[in-house]
Amino acid sequence: MTDPIECPECGGRKGQRVGGLFLGCQFCGGLGWVGGDNEPAERGCGLPPPPLPPAWQHRVWQDPFVSAAFPCRLCFGSGSLTHVDELQGTLITIACTCVEEVNEV
Repeated sequence: MTDPIECPECGGRKGQRVGGLFLGCQFCGGLGWVGGDNEPAERGCGLPPPPLPPAWQHRVWQDPFVSAAFPCRLCFGSGSLTHVDELQGTLITIACTCVEEVNEV
């Protein structure tokens, strides 16, 4: 264990603000410092948690209000899907399958 020091990941800011959303730092747990009882190396000696399900399989779709608000589970009603290819440095946008189904009818 060490004395508390400023978190090297967030620089003591406790996280990152994206628009109106505040995302807490995963390294320090949103405290802004590490060390003492908040030592990341000594946390979580067990297995990592299982991966989260894809968005279209999430349990929120069991809520009838959410299902009614978003007609498509892939594009959430926007009609297009976007993928960032970091290796190629490109941004690809294609029409969603729900748009293609509407056009065929």
